[in-house]
Amino acid sequence: MLAGRAPPGAADCCRRFLAAALAAGLRPLLCGLPPCWATARRAVGQWPSPGLRVPEAAEAERLVQQVQRTGVPLRRFIACPQLARTVQRCLQDGARPGPQPVLLECAPGPGILTRTLLNAGVRVVALESNSAFLPNLQSLENSLDGQLKVIYGDFFRLDPLVTGTVKPPAMCSDKLFETMGVAAVPWRAEVPVKIFGILPQKKERNTLWRLLFALYECSSIYRYGRAELNIFISEKEYKVLTAMPGDARAYQALTVLWQVGCEIQLLHMEPWSSFVTNLKNGGLAVPKSTWLPNDHLCLVRLTPQQNLFTGGLKPTNSATFIFMVKQCLAKPKSKLTDRLNSWSLDNGGKLLRELEIPKNAEARNLYPEDYRRLFEALQNSSMFTETWFHDDVLESIRNINL
Repeated sequence: MLAGRAPPGAADCCRRFLAAALAAGLRPLLCGLPPCWATARRAVGQWPSPGLRVPEAAEAERLVQQVQRTGVPLRRFIACPQLARTVQRCLQDGARPGPQPVLLECAPGPGILTRTLLNAGVRVVALESNSAFLPNLQSLENSLDGQLKVIYGDFFRLDPLVTGTVKPPAMCSDKLFETMGVAAVPWRAEVPVKIFGILPQKKERNTLWRLLFALYECSSIYRYGRAELNIFISEKEYKVLTAMPGDARAYQALTVLWQVGCEIQLLHMEPWSSFVTNLKNGGLAVPKSTWLPNDHLCLVRLTPQQNLFTGGLKPTNSATFIFMVKQCLAKPKSKLTDRLNSWSLDNGGKLLRELEIPKNAEARNLYPEDYRRLFEALQNSSMFTETWFHDDVLESIRNINL
């Protein structure tokens, strides 16, 4: 072998190595991305796909069955990869350019949606209350470079009205948001966090009321800004949230208050049979509905209105607004003038004329914004006193914490 010459084949090997290295360095530039493209994407909440395997539905069902325990409340899970992809697209649909908020996934269970979201480049915080699901999720967390954070806790038991130490999986929202690394922003700022979950069937209505109180009082998750809820609710409750005036069965206080407080978008409807339950017999446990259709679970986006507190409505008087609406719609067919008179308002008829509301209008005929205008007018009335609602306020606070 001559000095200064490479052994046979070494030159070709070196050339191939240099070509591969050069191509790897140029590829991001040729694609219009800087060499540190991965870091840049992470900075705006867009991660490269880790290429995780997503289990098939049958495997996911087995995972759920393996952790079944007696006395555990009914839960539903996404087990079908196709449904998970549909939900992932819905959650990312309409995202604005620029930094994306973290997505808090509540009760991920077997993690089918979790893996689908991670593969789509979403940064996820998984909040799981069943300790049997945690090892699988934590193993997934450890295999990734900060894209997934797993927390033991129950979103639907946030900020319980108890004295003393909060027992896990119940937890306080300030601890949750600190762990997530999400700071409070002004109300009119962009959405600070997206939240996904399937509302517990047993306390679905109760949960909607608890979230509603938190929204209007800017407490709990809404203390950090306009948190965006993306939740699966029963079709019958979706019909209530989106009902129109005059619908005696569906138009309720919950309707008015959610429509005033949030933009409501239907993202997807899915049959109950597409979800897996933690029941031992594998039953669907579809709740019965007498008057309203209830064949699906509805994925609904609830985005708080930026202008919710720009008028006379404020977090400090919002409880009064809530109970005014509740009292008016307790008897939907009652005349609004009768309700005003019950509050010792001698000038109720004059007030309605100023608001261009017919004197004989029934409570069920007013649009949500009419109730807001009525409340703001009452706030400016010297005859109006909030003491009429005191007992109702206390009773409702007790009920929503059950």
